[in-house]
Amino acid sequence: MVRKFLYFIAFCIVLVIAAGFVLTIWSKELTELAFTPEGDYVAQDPLEGNAYEDPAMWISRPGTASSNPARWRPETLPDDEVPSQAAVFFIHPTSYLERDNWNAPLDDAKSRSGAELYVRGLASAFNRAPEIWAPRYRQAAVGAFLVGGENTTNALNLAYGDIAQAFDYFVASIGPDTPIVLAGHSQGALLLKRVLAEKVAGTPLADRVVAAYVAGWPVSMERDLPAMGLPACATDSQPGCVLSWQSYAEPADAEALFDAYQRGPTLDGKPLAKEDTLCVNPLTGSVDGDAPASANLGTLVPNADFTDGELVAGAVPARCGPDKLLLIGDPPEMGNAVLPGNNYHVYDIPLFWMNLRKDFERREIAWLEAHGRSDQVINPTPPITPQPRPIMPAPSPAAQ
Repeated sequence: MVRKFLYFIAFCIVLVIAAGFVLTIWSKELTELAFTPEGDYVAQDPLEGNAYEDPAMWISRPGTASSNPARWRPETLPDDEVPSQAAVFFIHPTSYLERDNWNAPLDDAKSRSGAELYVRGLASAFNRAPEIWAPRYRQAAVGAFLVGGENTTNALNLAYGDIAQAFDYFVASIGPDTPIVLAGHSQGALLLKRVLAEKVAGTPLADRVVAAYVAGWPVSMERDLPAMGLPACATDSQPGCVLSWQSYAEPADAEALFDAYQRGPTLDGKPLAKEDTLCVNPLTGSVDGDAPASANLGTLVPNADFTDGELVAGAVPARCGPDKLLLIGDPPEMGNAVLPGNNYHVYDIPLFWMNLRKDFERREIAWLEAHGRSDQVINPTPPITPQPRPIMPAPSPAAQ
């Protein structure tokens, strides 16, 4: 288990150091050259209609082996949590860094391994649920997010086609009254927005959604939420709503992010205004929230040599800033997987790992009560009292 956690952190480091180097040292043009796939997108056939009946097409699903990465748990996690009635559908972020294709081949060993590591570190926050479904899919290459145009559109359409097919199989496989939690990070969050808009909004499924965790990708309050069919989470116990945030330490330099907004990351493809971006604080569970570090029930932090990880309470504060970024104060020492500009994108979920776990619990209890199923709430646990323990800020360049 320790070794697998090490692999997860090591993968994040390799990814971010490579991206961070070119973003910091090279120009925008050379960055695109370093990561953008060679040649134009080549059309690919849809998957077979029964593709997701094959367990090999899932990183996590019921019935998988005990090595299922989504079942990973920190050693200090309490054993007396409220049993969940929900099924989770999780879409992993980008793990394909090559330039050979606009989309990862399903048999690409590196991206498969990376996806499994992301599921271990991110989807595990939701493993109160007895069922976590995390599909493999022909994800768009990381270079597709550096440029716009037809190649990027085609790559994302192919990725979405796989996810849409996996989601249909997921819905058909779970009980007809099972509450649903939807979660995704980065590219996974982008694809999740489209799942909500095209597969959930205006259907009976919408009433079954406990919450949608759209982490690490912008959501427009005006352009996206109406199409997604669910409101933003206004309170910490509101069911059937959307949470979204993008984590930055201070001082935050998000110009590269704001430049990307102009490439149209909204569902209608039009530019996103930063002041219109949804920011739900995972520490408060509400829009534009502000909370001190003492409200943080547990940040998942690797140790110095990345041989293990632990939950550290009271370590990181969070507040939604005027540009709708989630600001976490001085740069916490989480390892080397930090993007330029104090961008803690890789850690969007680990920073608030335990709070997200409790957020899921509260919203599920509220969902069950709202649907006349409060008798299914078994032995709710009392709130955890965090024991503050600071994470030392990373040294400033002047101090090095």
